[in-house]
Amino acid sequence: MVASPETIDHVVTTYAQAAEANRDTPTRDGNIVSLSDDVADDVLIAGDLHGQRNHFNKLCRIADLQSNVRRHLVLQEVCHGGPVYPTGSGCMSHLLLEDVARLKVQYPERLHFLLSNHELAELNDFPIAKGGNMLNLQFRAGLKAMYGESMMRVRDALVEFLSTCPLSVRLANGVFVSHGVPEDVDLEGFDTAVFKRRLTKNDLRQGGAAFRLVWGRDFRAQNAEALSRLIGATVFVHGHEPCADGFATPNDRQVILDCAGPNACYLIAPVGGTITHEQLVARIQRLHAVATNDH
Repeated sequence: MVASPETIDHVVTTYAQAAEANRDTPTRDGNIVSLSDDVADDVLIAGDLHGQRNHFNKLCRIADLQSNVRRHLVLQEVCHGGPVYPTGSGCMSHLLLEDVARLKVQYPERLHFLLSNHELAELNDFPIAKGGNMLNLQFRAGLKAMYGESMMRVRDALVEFLSTCPLSVRLANGVFVSHGVPEDVDLEGFDTAVFKRRLTKNDLRQGGAAFRLVWGRDFRAQNAEALSRLIGATVFVHGHEPCADGFATPNDRQVILDCAGPNACYLIAPVGGTITHEQLVARIQRLHAVATNDH
């Protein structure tokens, strides 16, 4: 059943409000949200969600932003994955993106949704295929199933929201959160001005600085060291890479979190003081009991 005109209006309005909240986030400077202990005690950082509503709901309960008024929540990559419509041809992850937008409207200063590669793929129509399926087409089929002839109106609103999402969140203690990591920084450098300027079409295209950041998977220690020197970060937290154990530590500067799989993990990091890579890893928590193959 296609959504009512009133529902469609509400969705479009919510995306517009969320986009405005992204632009007006008081701790945002360019494309970085910078958090100090003046505005926050800690931050719950989640990895990729890919349409997993149960994981999203549990993360929201754990974060409990209503009670923890000095806690921030960082989410990333909800598009593409999770349940499909009964016809089997449409991905329902667009509904989770709507929930993220609603959460941004509810907590405009404390919810931060990072631009990730799957969201960028929707933003600039970059094709992504997985398991023989074109994920972009499945996403659009889901929009069509829910919104019928108003699909493009809703899509335009969600694309505008995605275009305003920050690239990273930086904590005062040196922790730097981004979806991916640019490759070959030690060999080719990286255009760090992308964190300050208004994003251009070239930034978002393949080879552009934003594209390199959200698509890159270079977890070599040499690359992390080079990026650390460029931007002044001590520890990086990423998503983007599936992790069988829910997290990975490829070197002593990087932590990878995965919230989409059965062993989904998150961490709550302090904002102030100092924290080492080892101390940050010790803060990783499992969203559920450890998954096993035992019967």
